[in-house]
Amino acid sequence: MRFQLSSEQRQFSASLHDLLAGADTAAAARAWAAGEHDRGLKLWRTLADLGVFALLVAEDHGGLGGSAVDLVVAFEALGYHAVPGPLVESAAVAPALLTGDRLAALAGGDLLATVVAPPEVPLALDADVAGVVLDLTGAEITVAESEVVRSIDPARRLFRASGAPKAGAAAFDRGVLAVSAQLLGAGQWLLDASVAYAKQRSQYGRAIGEYQAVKHLLADVVTQLELARPLLYGAAVAGDTFARDVSAAKVMAGDAAYLAARTALQVHGAIGYTAEHDLGLRLTKVRALAGAWGTGSFHRSRVLR
Repeated sequence: MRFQLSSEQRQFSASLHDLLAGADTAAAARAWAAGEHDRGLKLWRTLADLGVFALLVAEDHGGLGGSAVDLVVAFEALGYHAVPGPLVESAAVAPALLTGDRLAALAGGDLLATVVAPPEVPLALDADVAGVVLDLTGAEITVAESEVVRSIDPARRLFRASGAPKAGAAAFDRGVLAVSAQLLGAGQWLLDASVAYAKQRSQYGRAIGEYQAVKHLLADVVTQLELARPLLYGAAVAGDTFARDVSAAKVMAGDAAYLAARTALQVHGAIGYTAEHDLGLRLTKVRALAGAWGTGSFHRSRVLR
């Protein structure tokens, strides 16, 4: 068994980072939070051209027939760059729920989907822009677009679903896996930004990164992220009965990303609180994703069963 990414997966990751680094995803996220989707949807189109939404769709439906590892590679990059929208729901969960023409449209980026999975996912993310709202049995749900629920992350627009959405287990763990990868990517961005700032910000004539107290803070984040990464990829290769593995990955990735967020705010000082700084996009994103697709308590209980 190989425990390294293939050359194709490394190239896919590099292509995603190159694309997103030049796409001003921060501006797209801020516009998305204001309900202006054009910029974000244009970004989604370029992601579709790279095959992000076709990864888990079978080839006979226009997909790539990829693996869970491919999904994790993609979502680490999406989390790193704070791409807005129902990514987990469209690229990770909906491929297991849709069929026929709608599945092909999803793979091609022509259909956005969002998913309700109570009790862990009681609200529909970005239902105002999604073409279909599903429960985990694949049944279509309706939402009242006027019933917006405020999220700690303004770029996550949540809506109440009407009726009685039903939960199922088939696709749930794919969502957990993708969210875990997003958290790890966001944590890595926070670490990289903190290291860069610690090198340029001077105090008492020295860069703050030269002080041992700052070095120790950042080293703790490196350790936590590197401990979470093998659990995440281990879950991706665990097969179809990987509930405990994805829950362990979610707990570790969430804790590591949260530590990265707290450390980043401490290292950046007061500028970290300003809305204009991109740090704020990740701080709120990490806080929101830590509770998305199951809280830490829920996933710890699954690990202990």
